Amino acid sequence: MALSKLNFNSLNLTPVAGKGIGFDSGADDLEASFSGGAMTFIKKLTASSDGTLSFVNGASDVVLDSTYKEYIFIFKDIHASSNEAEFTVNFRDGSTAYDATKTSTAFRSFHFENDSNAALGYQASHDLAQATGVQKIGQLQGNSGDHSGAGMLTLFNPSSTTFVKHFMSNVNSYHASDISINWYQAGYFNTTSAINAIQFKMNSGNIDAGQIKLYGIADS
Repeated sequence: MALSKLNFNSLNLTPVAGKGIGFDSGADDLEASFSGGAMTFIKKLTASSDGTLSFVNGASDVVLDSTYKEYIFIFKDIHASSNEAEFTVNFRDGSTAYDATKTSTAFRSFHFENDSNAALGYQASHDLAQATGVQKIGQLQGNSGDHSGAGMLTLFNPSSTTFVKHFMSNVNSYHASDISINWYQAGYFNTTSAINAIQFKMNSGNIDAGQIKLYGIADS
């Protein structure tokens, strides 16, 4: 079977936002015909010795609403003011308090910087069962000059009033004892009320520095 060569200059490669490129029915055209979930930047919060960083739904600050079915928070260079602090998150489900009822799972992997000591395992002391307190998503982070944490958290369909709402997070921390610790958390909010705000803080001291960016993922 003979192979046909395509002339690059004859291809229609005009980009379309939120679309993938695929072949159409023409002899030499590519078409932006495959829809994709566009990732849209919404807001950035920058810490400077802050007790909390909150993404709040309100008339002048709408961030968690029905515009998107999926929201992603990306953490960069999160630095703690206190040694061995743990990065935490909590959620608001209609009242003024960040106390949504959560059930979650937790596991981690770690590797020491100066030897081969490493492990992977479930962390029963960091999961929650029908609890309203904060969810730990980063463990025992150091506060030396170069210590920091980074990662992401995904929140699914927070405006639903039919189903429980799910979340998943993955955070890597530079432990106070020079260990790379990778935390995985996942769970759901056992409520049919909408989740309309989310708050991050350390369990001890402040978020000394760092950025949290929020993105919305459009339906395909």
